[in-house]
Amino acid sequence: MRRLLTVLGLSLLAGCASEPPRKYVVFFANSSVELDDASRNVIAEASAQAQKHASHIVQVEGYAGAGNDLSADALLAVQRAKLVAQQLHDDGVSGDRIRQTPRAPSSTEGSTVGSRRVEIELVSP
Repeated sequence: MRRLLTVLGLSLLAGCASEPPRKYVVFFANSSVELDDASRNVIAEASAQAQKHASHIVQVEGYAGAGNDLSADALLAVQRAKLVAQQLHDDGVSGDRIRQTPRAPSSTEGSTVGSRRVEIELVSP
């Protein structure tokens, strides 16, 4: 009976391993829309997973903190999402699978670093 439970548990874990990691986070410097090497590596990893799971949609959400100029902050979120989406496309992800969503600037984020990000999520259709 113990062996059966062990085999069943390992089988369940193996089934979970076939699912792609669901979320990748790319961080930006303050007021920046430039990718550094660490950001490019995260995007490359997300791209590789997206290519392995061709049926998944690649959701790209851009964030920016709320400063004195909310329209500029909103534009920053849009530019970040576009930049990451373009890099995903350059890395081989088909453009028709990429969905971009800028998020409204927020001062309620946990930290200022957290508001300077783009999240990439692989979503099942």
